[in-house]
Amino acid sequence: MRPDINHGKQHSPSEDREPSVLALMALAWTLADDRRADRLLALTGLDAETLRTGVGDPAVLGAVLGFLADHEPDLIACAESIESTPEALIAAKETLAA
Repeated sequence: MRPDINHGKQHSPSEDREPSVLALMALAWTLADDRRADRLLALTGLDAETLRTGVGDPAVLGAVLGFLADHEPDLIACAESIESTPEALIAAKETLAA
């Protein structure tokens, strides 16, 4: 019998995803809506070129997750859409910022 390493908590598939993968999924979700995409650019100071060239840059990916973290309704909606949790997105943001 396997020990309960999750201490009774349900295991989420998103917990196995790399922080950069979660951030890229969150970026795709954000850019799928024009108003949200415009807000991302306005609030983060990023531009389209920086996003294109920075998709592998932890700072850019962290900025995307930070943008979502600053607006809880989007954070929750994104997490649900990409089959993750808000907590997993926040943890990914913190990992990318380290």
